[in-house]
This record gives sequence, structure tokens and C-alpha cells, in this order.
Amino acid sequence: MEKALAAVLAAIGTFIVVTLLFAILILLCQRRKTKTSTLPTRQNNPTRTRPVPDPNHSSVSIVDASWSYDPNLKISLAELARATDNFSPHLIVGDGSFGLVYKARLNNGTLVAVKKLSPDAFQGFREFQAEMETLSKLDHPNIVKILGYWSSGPERLLVYEFIERGNLDQWLHEPTTGPEAQESLSDLRLPLSWETRVNIIRGVAHGLCYLHGLEKPIIHRDIKASNVLLDSEFKAHIADFGLARRIDTSKYSHVSTQFAGTMGYMPPEYVAGANVANQKVDVYSFGILMLETGSGRRPNLPVKMGEEDIGLVHWARKMKERSSEMDVVDVNISKEGLREESVKEYVRIACMCTGELQKERPEMPEVVNLLDSMPL
Repeated sequence: MEKALAAVLAAIGTFIVVTLLFAILILLCQRRKTKTSTLPTRQNNPTRTRPVPDPNHSSVSIVDASWSYDPNLKISLAELARATDNFSPHLIVGDGSFGLVYKARLNNGTLVAVKKLSPDAFQGFREFQAEMETLSKLDHPNIVKILGYWSSGPERLLVYEFIERGNLDQWLHEPTTGPEAQESLSDLRLPLSWETRVNIIRGVAHGLCYLHGLEKPIIHRDIKASNVLLDSEFKAHIADFGLARRIDTSKYSHVSTQFAGTMGYMPPEYVAGANVANQKVDVYSFGILMLETGSGRRPNLPVKMGEEDIGLVHWARKMKERSSEMDVVDVNISKEGLREESVKEYVRIACMCTGELQKERPEMPEVVNLLDSMPL
């Protein structure tokens, strides 16, 4: 009996000891697990030297900057907003590539043109700043002068010299001679004379020749009538360099994936899908501009020839083959005193510039020499 009781007590004691040991082991394991689970938290949260990127937040930094060609010309958002009457639609004077253009008068009395660029006009501030630094150094009487810029975040404002008579497109295609004409005689858009048109074309040629002749040539890539501004004396000023690019002369070309140019002015290689651009691209667009300016016909519209509708270049070549260059001249121009030899040479140069192949087109220095020696 005593042996049985001793055995039971021994079993109970053993059970209690085993239970206590098991409980101690569980507690130890839990404490260790707790330490282990807290250790990564401390390791994964060191003192941060920069904020965690927010996937919903733009990575473009906000940069406030302004620049002025004239140190006395203070350019700020407040000043430009005041000068444009808070960018009033009534002061819009142009709709160029990547933005609207406003007429504005600064506090110091300077009359300027302010372009408010679209947010996607440039990839970022650095690219925008680099372009402005390049273009602000251009100095030629047939190139519009950039006076300054203002930038903050995605907002970009350019300040140009103001050119009084608007753009060539308006003078060629939007004559204002009737009841809708403005009161000021200087604002009337009467048909341009042949001599005036030739001088405008000569000015554009000189401007392009300057751009192409720089140490690092600049191709405009969007030569067209609306990008040619006319001053009070109808002198041409090339404007809107939103698509302009410098090119490496050692490679003689610029490869771009960006669609550049305007329908009607783009060379055949662009229409075919090629994305290599060089000076000859501008030469072609210039040739189209010559035909448009001389004929008063829009380059993106077909010309009726008999029962056939053909393109402007094809039509001009047909007229040249038939020695009918005088029929190319805008019907609004008086033929009195117009020299046929002048028109024939003009059409010949335009046809050269619009050659189907790049190698057929002349360089701009040759074009300038031909135009300058052309009889009027």
C-alpha cells in the first residue's frame, strides 16, 4: 500500500516538474520570438536622409527661375500677368507651337510678346533652360529676339520682342480690306506686292543661312508662313523655335522620335516616316514657303489643273515645264510692271529647294546668293 502511494506521489511530482519545464520553455521561446520580430523593424527603419518616393507624386522638382536679356528688364509672374491682363483672350496675337502668344506692355513701357507654353512643351526645367540659353544667344536681324523667360514647376513663359504686323500667314490668307477692317490704316492687310514678297523671302533665307552656318548648326524644323513675323517695314523675322534642334556637324544629322513640322511643309522623307533631320529639311520647307508666298495658295490644299487635283509642288513644276511661271503669281498681285524674268527665276529656285531627294536641294548659302542676285 505504501509502495503504491509512493509511486502515485512520484508520478504527480514528475508531471508537475515536466509541466513547469514545458511552461518555462514556452516562455523562453515567446521572448525570443518577440526579440526576433522586433529586430527587423529596427534594422529596416534607419534614420532617413531623404523622403520615401510617393508613386502618385511627380518626380519633377519645382524650380522657380527667371532670366532677362536686359538686367533692367525685371521678369516675374506678377509682372507678366499684369501686362497680359491675366492672360486675357483679347490680347492673344498668335497660336504657335506649344502655346498661345499674348501682346503685353511691361511696367517700363516695353512692348513684348509673351508665350505661355503648354505643360508638355518641354520634358523638364533643365531641357527648357538649355534651349533658352541656346536661343537667347542668337543675334540676327531676321531672327526674333528672346528677351527672357519665367519658370516655376510646369509653368513656362517666354518673352519675345514684339513684331508689329503679325505673321506672313495672316497677310497671305486673311486680307482685311472691307467693313471688318480695323480703323487704323496700318492694321489693314492689303495684298502684298511682288517686291515685298520677294524681300520677305530673302529675309527668311538670310535667317536660315545664319542658323545653318553656326558652329553647331540649328535646324528650325517648322518653317512656315505663320512662323514668319513681319515688322513695320515688312522685314521678316523667323519665330517659334519650339521644335528647333542643334545638330552635330560630324554626323550631319539629328535623329528624333518626335513628330516635327506641319503638314504641307514637311519633306517627302518625313512623310515616308524617316526621322533623320538636317539642314535640307529646312530647305524643303523654305521652298514650300516660297511657292506659298508667290502664289497665295495654301500648301496643304490641292491645286486644280484641268480635271486633276495636284499638290502645290507638282503644280509649280508643271507651270515651269510649260514656261507658264506667270500663272503661278498670286491673282491678287497686279501684273503691271512685273518682270517675267524675275518670276521665272523665283519659281526655278523654289523648285530646286523642293527637290524630291535631299541631295537635289541646294544649301542655304547658295539659295541666298540666287535670291539676292535675282532681278526685281
